[in-house]
Amino acid sequence: MIVFRGLPGLFQASLLNIALLFGLIGLGFVVGIPIALFQVYGNRLLGGVASAWEWFFRGVPELVLLFLFFFGSAQLGLKISAFVAATLALGFRSSAYQSQIFRGAIQAIPKGQMMAAHSIGLSRWQAIRYIILPQALRLAIPPWSNEFSSVIKDTTLAYAIGVNEITRYARFITERHYRLAMAVYLVVALIFLLFTYLGNRLLGTLEHALRVPGFEAKAARAAGEHG
Repeated sequence: MIVFRGLPGLFQASLLNIALLFGLIGLGFVVGIPIALFQVYGNRLLGGVASAWEWFFRGVPELVLLFLFFFGSAQLGLKISAFVAATLALGFRSSAYQSQIFRGAIQAIPKGQMMAAHSIGLSRWQAIRYIILPQALRLAIPPWSNEFSSVIKDTTLAYAIGVNEITRYARFITERHYRLAMAVYLVVALIFLLFTYLGNRLLGTLEHALRVPGFEAKAARAAGEHG
């Protein structure tokens, strides 16, 4: 059957989605943490820049961002591949959402811990680095898993600018065998369900391993109030 013959190609194409996922979610993580810290601890200038970043990348549709980074870079004389453009566009968008996850987690840490850090001679940024941020990152795992589930599906949007990921390959099959469209896209759906399940299972294991009994529930409630 044609669908079964196309399975290896679909799985191979899905590896590009996984590569894009790691690229964009890693970029979102690296950029999202400073944005969150600037919003919570920064001065008016840094806080304003961070809020503007978060507002812009949360407000502009993903497809528009993809077109801006891919076609806009060409207009500016910058030659970047469709994969890089998708990573930047979707990664910066993810950073805006991740920043709010981290902001809520940071604000869930009791303020007394910052005061205690000052009392033993730590500077503000030392306290953030060694005391506040490690706890906040642990608290951020449950809501961060929601971001993971969202962005892994967003990788299919890279099809719009020519990235040869799984939905583009599926379209290649269905253009030649239209009657197989439902079966092919059902396989694509099952592949993404598998990826989402495995990713959330891994994050759940990590959350359990880093859990501090008696602290998580209280802090999670506080994070929900600030999120």
